[in-house]
Amino acid sequence: MLGWVSFLNDASSEMIYPLLPIFLTQVLKASRLFVGTVEGIAETTASLLKLFSGWFSDRMRVRKGLVGAGYGLAALARPLIAAAQAPWHILLLRFLDRVGKGIRTSPRDALIADSTPEALRGRAFGFQRAMDHGGAMVGPLLASGLLLLWPERYRLVFALAAVPAMVSLLVLFSGVQEIPPMRGEKAPPPRWTLAPFDLPFRLFLLVVLLFTLGNSSDAFLLLRARELGIASRRLPLLWVALHLVKSFTSTPGGRLSDRWGRRPVIVLGWAVYALVYLGFGFARAAWQGWALFLVYGLYFGLTEGTEKALVADWVPSELRGTAYGLYHLIIGLGMLPASVLFGWLYQVWGAKVAFGFGALLAALASAGLLALRMPKVRVGEGQG
Repeated sequence: MLGWVSFLNDASSEMIYPLLPIFLTQVLKASRLFVGTVEGIAETTASLLKLFSGWFSDRMRVRKGLVGAGYGLAALARPLIAAAQAPWHILLLRFLDRVGKGIRTSPRDALIADSTPEALRGRAFGFQRAMDHGGAMVGPLLASGLLLLWPERYRLVFALAAVPAMVSLLVLFSGVQEIPPMRGEKAPPPRWTLAPFDLPFRLFLLVVLLFTLGNSSDAFLLLRARELGIASRRLPLLWVALHLVKSFTSTPGGRLSDRWGRRPVIVLGWAVYALVYLGFGFARAAWQGWALFLVYGLYFGLTEGTEKALVADWVPSELRGTAYGLYHLIIGLGMLPASVLFGWLYQVWGAKVAFGFGALLAALASAGLLALRMPKVRVGEGQG
């Protein structure tokens, strides 16, 4: 049922997100640098809260309540974007939306890990990501349909995004069960440090940070698509195409990591990312933008579920909420400077330099992950 909750929530979110960069720059007259700042602050806020919510869910053994609180806050904040009259209004509401994400994400991931056998974790997280991306396909389709009926009525689309968000809450509270702690588990000490975790997990977090510093907001890809000649009214359809690939590759990507190991699949995904960013830097035509967006979806399918499965493989159940919190925190700490720096490079030096920088860091992170000596985990699934 968590898959359906993710499906409905992302349908709500993605009715808004593909239109937000255009709404900011064309309607509210914000700069590209401001777009990067909004997205960076939003994602960093979420990631900081993911550490606390993950630790708290470990400490109190309450996953579902935190998941519901996070989804509820986002459902309240998103439709208020329809009333925004200035760029800072968007900043505030995106902040609240991401606070909701920060509250729910780590407990949700821990709930999935707790309820799934180790040998099937890649597939389970892949399925959750597939449902998430399925909702992310439906959302832009709904937005496109509404814009066909009422052209340029962005605010109406934003207001109606509240409907699937509210339905997701009904599904969560009626169909998802809390997983009780296993006998003999002990609550972790009240501290948020790396001390309880082994060296391989700590090094993995450093490599993830390096990659994230080159992984700016996807809002810039939408702006780049517009520059390449893709009409604003088609951006939601482009977003649908991206999530179609994400959805169809997430479960196979997770299954592949169960069979081949986590690290090779992650490296393959990061390599795809580097090639796509190079492509965006040098692209000159609209059809190239469409092609690159489709290939970009493969990166998500290979890495999103696989990285989360790797985290679950390396930490015991009683520390998983905290581990996911640290994982998301590292990503958030990297996303603010990544998006702000990318926005500055894009504005001052242009697309080639900005996207080339992202590709370079992805390549360096891939090399770093390959260089790590990762021990074999229990049951010999080959996740190293």
